[in-house]
Amino acid sequence: MAQNQDATLEEGGIDTSPVKKKSSLPRLLLFLLVAAGLGGGGYYAYTLYLQGDLASEISGLVSGKAEEQEVPGPVPGVMYALDPLLVNLAESRGRQVLKVSVAFELSAPDVRAELDEKLQKITDSILVLLSSKTFDDVYSVEGKFRLKDEITMRVNRFLLLGHVRDAYFTEFVIQ
Repeated sequence: MAQNQDATLEEGGIDTSPVKKKSSLPRLLLFLLVAAGLGGGGYYAYTLYLQGDLASEISGLVSGKAEEQEVPGPVPGVMYALDPLLVNLAESRGRQVLKVSVAFELSAPDVRAELDEKLQKITDSILVLLSSKTFDDVYSVEGKFRLKDEITMRVNRFLLLGHVRDAYFTEFVIQ
């Protein structure tokens, strides 16, 4: 029977020559490269963010001397209030007005002087923004948050020494 199989193979049957195996070297190198990248990234994150805090926290828990440390809350920035602004809303033909008072939270006390120097430009930019809004744009809560973000971005365009962290409406009236 073995002779029949050999004869069949010679006549164009199944080829039993040794199959060439593909090299797994590229896959192995890719795996090692990805593993090295992940390991390096993990080590970097550990040294940058966790090394001191985590080590002291773990040693305190293990020794039973865990101290309760007072976690400082966010430090409020310096506040800067604008005078109230009164504008006609877009597409209202003067029938709807918006009165807004805005206060800015500044990143540093030095920003106050820069705001004072550029107050006319900043006020003009905010007035143009507010007068371009319709009633539907500013009536909803989402619209007010969007407006706060737009005001903050506009003011920050003028500042070089610091920035405005956030804008707060202290008065918001639509009539």
